[in-house]
Amino acid sequence: MERWFGIEQVPADMVASVVTIGNFDGVHLGHRAVLAEVVDAARGAGAPAVAVTFDPHPAAVHRPAEAPELLTGLTDRLDLIAETGIDATLVIAYSTDFAAQTPEEFVRRTLVDTLRVRRVVVGEDVRFGRGNSGDRGTMVALGERLGFGVQLVRDVSASGQRRWSSTWVRELLAAGDCAGAAAVLGRAHRMRGAVVHGEARGRRLGFPTANLAPDATGTVPADGVYAGWLWRDPARVVGDAQAGRLPAAVSIGTNPTFDGTVRQVEAHVLGRRDLDLYGEEVVVEFVRRLRPTVRYDGIESLVEQMRQDVIESADVLQVPRPDLLPALPG
Repeated sequence: MERWFGIEQVPADMVASVVTIGNFDGVHLGHRAVLAEVVDAARGAGAPAVAVTFDPHPAAVHRPAEAPELLTGLTDRLDLIAETGIDATLVIAYSTDFAAQTPEEFVRRTLVDTLRVRRVVVGEDVRFGRGNSGDRGTMVALGERLGFGVQLVRDVSASGQRRWSSTWVRELLAAGDCAGAAAVLGRAHRMRGAVVHGEARGRRLGFPTANLAPDATGTVPADGVYAGWLWRDPARVVGDAQAGRLPAAVSIGTNPTFDGTVRQVEAHVLGRRDLDLYGEEVVVEFVRRLRPTVRYDGIESLVEQMRQDVIESADVLQVPRPDLLPALPG
């Protein structure tokens, strides 16, 4: 998939396209339904399928204090869009100046003059232009006047449930329901970030962890311990037979047993004490919440629980239990 950061990167010889517009945060099943319609329409028209998205999220510009924590950073958002078969994504730098365009100014400049759009595929709740004043009716009217078709995609949802949405996913993650979030996303929820040094308590207890940097992207689920996966960049581990997806027990919280105050996301790769991940960018996927965060009375109780977390994580992920676990203190 081609990635264009600004309309100036769109090839000057673009002669036609089928386009959709959206934030696509999380690229959940609702987004995927729209993107699939775009790909199908583009193949039928013999034109490239193009997604137009925005960075930063408009809410971060207009209502920064109320902006939602994004489900995916831009890197993962683009990777997920690429998986749908979209040919190119245009990332527009969202700003107050950009937002000041009228619906017609946006459509003319971006869709007609730049992308040479033949058809626009949009969901029922599409909004665009100054003050979100443009809606699906506006798009249809502009299409009739400017010479492109408009294809409306109805809201989609799981049978008998609410429509798929980024808001729903955030609610599920806030409750620690990773399985529920995965059902809306169509995949496991993930975070991406660099591995940084922490307090090294896990290593001293026999369970070394990879601590994600505070600026890691992706919504942080509710505090607790999760079974999940840690993905390494294969380019950094050429020749390593254990490269790629590694089973992990993931802890989110402030380490209350040690009176911690900083909320951290840290992943222990099951049975591995030899990994040096500092400085690497990794992806952590959350499969199932095992338990909430608990304050323990002593180190022995904590280590025993960590041993059980590792065993349960292995069972949930359907991988062999580690042969050797750290001995209990004393």
